[in-house]
Amino acid sequence: MIHRLGADLVLVGHFLFAAFAVFGGALVAMNARWAWLHVPAVLWSSLVNLMGWTCPLTPIEKSLRAGAGESGYDGGFIQHYVGRAVYPRGMPRQMELIAGVSVLAGNLIVYALLFARAAGGA
Repeated sequence: MIHRLGADLVLVGHFLFAAFAVFGGALVAMNARWAWLHVPAVLWSSLVNLMGWTCPLTPIEKSLRAGAGESGYDGGFIQHYVGRAVYPRGMPRQMELIAGVSVLAGNLIVYALLFARAAGGA
């Protein structure tokens, strides 16, 4: 029971981290101090996708699931939980690259708009 709860907590944390990397610019727009956490999250998230790395949270979740007697899954977090909803036969590597570039480019646009707004208000 404790392993399953741990795995579920890691899953939720992993999802929240990914969502923060993608949408955290909204928090930065409300308070610039969020940038100290958001910029590293964006860079990490983009690098993991672009380089084909495995986020350390993925093996932790898999290990906890195995400890709970559950079967693991192949690939990474995004491929398993997000990719299979869009690509039931498996998420192609090209989509990981698109995800990495999209997170980086989308947030660059958000930050450019925030800087332009700040410069216009100065």
